[in-house]
Amino acid sequence: MAAVLGLDTSNYTTSAAWFDGENGDNAGKLLEVPEGSLGLRQSDALFQHVKRLPAILEQLKETGLPAQLKAIGASTQPREVEGSYMPCFLAGESQAKVMSTVLELPFYPCSHQQGHIAAAAWSAGRMDLLDMPHLVWHLSGGTTELLHVVPDGPLVRATCIGGTSDISAGQLIDRTGKRLGLAFPAGKAVDALSLQAEKKESFHVKVKDSVFSFSGIENKMNALAENGIAPADICWYVLASIIGGVEKATRQALEKYPGLPVLCAGGVASNQLLRETVIRSCGTVFAEPRFSTDNAMGVAILTWRAHHAKDCV
Repeated sequence: MAAVLGLDTSNYTTSAAWFDGENGDNAGKLLEVPEGSLGLRQSDALFQHVKRLPAILEQLKETGLPAQLKAIGASTQPREVEGSYMPCFLAGESQAKVMSTVLELPFYPCSHQQGHIAAAAWSAGRMDLLDMPHLVWHLSGGTTELLHVVPDGPLVRATCIGGTSDISAGQLIDRTGKRLGLAFPAGKAVDALSLQAEKKESFHVKVKDSVFSFSGIENKMNALAENGIAPADICWYVLASIIGGVEKATRQALEKYPGLPVLCAGGVASNQLLRETVIRSCGTVFAEPRFSTDNAMGVAILTWRAHHAKDCV
C-alpha cells in the first residue's frame, strides 16, 4: 500500500500524518509553553519543532506509517495569501524538502488553513466539500475567520467574508484561562469548567455583515473575575458569548450564500458547547475533535490530491 506523508509545524503543535486515498493517521504533540505564559516566541517554537520532528515521525512509523511513500507535503504558511508567513513553518517545510530530495519523491506545499479545511472535511465524512463551494469557520488560537471556500485544482481557495475584527476566539479563551489560573492552552479546561456553571449568562455580541468584536467580552470577563464570580460561570459566559457571535455571523452569511454547507475547523471547533449549539441552529458540519485541533492530516490529504491530479494529467 502506497501513501503520502504530510508535515505541519504550527505555532503550538508538531504533527506528521500519512494518507493513502481513504485511510490515514496523525501523530502530534503540543509544544511546551512556560507556565503563566500566553504563547511562544517564533524562535522558540521553531527550535522545539526541529527537536521534536524525528520523534513524531518515529511515533507515526510505529503506529502504521506505510513503508512505501509516493509523495511528501508540508504546510509552508498560515494562509494561502501573499505575505502570510510564520517562521515556525520552516521546520516542517525544510524537513519535507530534505526527504523529498533524498528519497526522490515530489514535494507539494499547502497552507496551514487549507490543511485545517481538508482535515475537517475528511474527518466529518464530507470529502465532497473539497470539490464544491462551501463556507468554513476557522476557529483556532490565532484565527476566527468565516471563509467562502471554492475548489482550486486539488487544493481549495478561501476568501475571508467574516469573523472577528480584533482578538480571536482562541485568544479570548486563553486569556480567560490565564485570568483563572488555568494552564495554556486553556481550551479543554475552560470547556470542562463551563459545564459546571450554575449562572448561565452571555454578552450580546453585535454582528454586522458577519463581522464582530470580542474585546467587549474580554472586558466583561475581567470584571466578572474581579467581582469574584465563580470560574465555571465565567467560562460559560465567555463560551456562550463566542457562540452567540459565531451563530449570528453564520446566519448572516447564509443569507448571502443560501444553501451552502457550513464546515467548522480549528482547535476551538472541538468545544462541546459550540458543537451542540451551532449544529442544532445552523446545521454546521464538524470534524472529530482530534482533527479539529492542529494536525497534519489535512496536509497529507491535499498532498495525495495534488499527486493524484498530477498523475491524471
